[in-house]
Amino acid sequence: MKFKGIIFDLDGTLVNSLEDISDAMNTVLTNLNYPTHTYDTYQYFIGSGLRNLVSKALPASNNTEDQIETCFDRMITEYREICTLKTKPYEGIIELLDNLASKNIKLAVFSNKADELTKKIAAEIFPDYFDAAVGLSTEELKKPNPFEAIEISKNWNLKTEEILFVGDSDIDMQTANNANMFAVGVSWGYRTEQELKNSGAKLVINNPLELIEIV
Repeated sequence: MKFKGIIFDLDGTLVNSLEDISDAMNTVLTNLNYPTHTYDTYQYFIGSGLRNLVSKALPASNNTEDQIETCFDRMITEYREICTLKTKPYEGIIELLDNLASKNIKLAVFSNKADELTKKIAAEIFPDYFDAAVGLSTEELKKPNPFEAIEISKNWNLKTEEILFVGDSDIDMQTANNANMFAVGVSWGYRTEQELKNSGAKLVINNPLELIEIV
């Protein structure tokens, strides 16, 4: 067996969280009488952390550091309350995780979502599947910085080349390559297959169960 561990991105890879994230941010914007955005627009705001999403969602005329900080705090407050309301695993994900667990493949989550929220969503939606669920604790460690991914490999006592890194964004593919892990893109998330390949995906899958064949 070539690969002994898999690190998954969260949003757009394991779960569709687009509506909960969008609803939380639109509540903040509405309360400030700012224009809101559609789910399709938010699809391209997701991937670089919620602070970055807040900055993209704010009107250009109000995109100051103070306003970003204020709105980020409000967004987190809103999102914390609803982060598993509409968020669901993509079809086939639970079956995939069951299969991988039966093969004793080590599993972890590494997200640019705030660490507290990453852990909450992973624990509530995927109890007992993951050895670790790591989110963003400081901006310096945000993907595509591979530090946390490499730390996971050390904790598993595995070489980085023995690990698949699975995600739906250019940032995930960059992280995988920066960590010397095998980059697998998923086409059901928030970016196109071509974007993933252009960003360094070694392979792009269209169905979660295709991952079993790779392992």
